[in-house]
Amino acid sequence: MLTVRAPATSANLGSGFDVFGLALGAPADVIRVERAPETTIEVTGVGSQYIPDDPAKNTVGAVAEALDAPAYIRIDKGVRPSSGLGSSAASAAAAAVALDELYDRGRSREELVPVAAEGEALVSGEAHADNVAPALLGGFTVVTDDGVTRVDASLSLVACLPDITVSTRDARGVVPDSAALPDVVETVGNAATLAVGMARDDPDLVGRGMDDGIVTPERAALIDGYDAVREAALDAGATGVTVSGAGPALLAVCRRPDRRAVAAAMLDAFDDAGVESRAYQTRVGDGARLYR
Repeated sequence: MLTVRAPATSANLGSGFDVFGLALGAPADVIRVERAPETTIEVTGVGSQYIPDDPAKNTVGAVAEALDAPAYIRIDKGVRPSSGLGSSAASAAAAAVALDELYDRGRSREELVPVAAEGEALVSGEAHADNVAPALLGGFTVVTDDGVTRVDASLSLVACLPDITVSTRDARGVVPDSAALPDVVETVGNAATLAVGMARDDPDLVGRGMDDGIVTPERAALIDGYDAVREAALDAGATGVTVSGAGPALLAVCRRPDRRAVAAAMLDAFDDAGVESRAYQTRVGDGARLYR
């Protein structure tokens, strides 16, 4: 039996809609696989009651089919479903690495990105790679039609997850079909600033580059207390705050000494809004890791 741990991720990062992704140090999914005549799935862990064990409806089943690698697959969920922290991507990435190794398919991590993205299609309706790329490769990733560019980064982060339900499909439904040219120009500039900040490990540049006036405001409206929580995090020392992926989680970038204060401020602000939440004090993490 092979075991793979794959991390939670944060996509978009505000200005990089459907392009930017970031691996988190925690939480993570753990998947165990062994060869079998046909694929069967067992799901345990956080939110497991909401995850189908039918291979035709589960992200790891889609990965097994894409690799032609039937197996018994046990998923221990550490990333809550519908959290905005790449829950389905973590499972898909872990399954891709595990099944590729189990059947000696010999694919590189980059070659496994589109395979794992097939699992994402079951959740969002399209095979997006902005979560699976960092889940597989770690660090900060930029996904385009030409492939994936990866940057090492070591920034401190806080991911705050409120007890609110926001489905990926609903969050995509509020994305505007078009935007005014000045807003597009501003967002492109912010995205470029963020990318440079990641390359330099500069939390100020990254935070400045997270601002986005096109997609984020529409998604933020789905999250009770968003404005107050964002303001509280910035007051506590965060250099930038935005919706993580489709939400409802929020991602804050900060300096390590400020991480605890930022997490506490976000929790308190959600509590003031009548919303229960939990916070992960973490960092930019590694990609999926194989254990024998």
